[in-house]
Amino acid sequence: MTIAISLKAHDGVVLAADSATTVFGTDPSGTTIGVLNVYNNANKIFNLYKGCPIGAITWGAGSIGQASISTLAKDLRRLLMGTAPGTEDWRIDPSDYTIEEVARKVRRFMFEEKYAPIFAEAGTKPDLGILVAGYSAGADLAEEWLVQIAGGECPDPKPVRSREATGINWHGQIEPLTRLILGHGTGLPQVLAELGVPEDQIGPAMQRIRESLQVPFLPPPIPVQDAIDLATYLVDTAVSFYRFSPGAPTVGGPTEIAAITKHEGFR
Repeated sequence: MTIAISLKAHDGVVLAADSATTVFGTDPSGTTIGVLNVYNNANKIFNLYKGCPIGAITWGAGSIGQASISTLAKDLRRLLMGTAPGTEDWRIDPSDYTIEEVARKVRRFMFEEKYAPIFAEAGTKPDLGILVAGYSAGADLAEEWLVQIAGGECPDPKPVRSREATGINWHGQIEPLTRLILGHGTGLPQVLAELGVPEDQIGPAMQRIRESLQVPFLPPPIPVQDAIDLATYLVDTAVSFYRFSPGAPTVGGPTEIAAITKHEGFR
């Protein structure tokens, strides 16, 4: 399982994740029966083109078939860089590309080439999320594009926010950071419904609660190092939350962080 964070400020994007990966046990019918083991050395952040300010972070399924997402991301990197045979249709020009173009190739590779053939006949189709972030060639501001596989379907990549906007996004096991940043648990809409709040008023009520309780952790001009420190704090908070909550510690291990900036690229 995962906590995967993207922080976009004026000076760049910071990606941060834990390193836990969870193996679930199954019964003879293939039904999941619980956590079998948790390993704490998974890689969830990748540079998709060495020397270019392009990165990605992933959550959800840790593998497609027998191949880990980490290995597949590196396979894709070879295609994007043109260092593997037969890559003419995949290679991007480092002097003329867009993050949207990269995100579309991530979708094509991970979903069309890998995921869809393996899970076409499967009864249970795992979810997989990938956020592609960085700078298009010649761009002054970074972008974030979301590739989301859910229920065996994968729509076209979509921008997380406008190029000019800044903010924090968190994916995977979102409960602790939703409470910390937005000021409420993910189950609050259900509680409001149980208390008799009319369905058409729950949405506006949630919006008002967020406006009143949300903590503005990320001012747009924040220096990159401070954004890195903030990302570390958020991952540490999620790790501690699941360490002390009932159940298996499915968020944990070393924190992995990458900063993507216009001039220093992916670090």
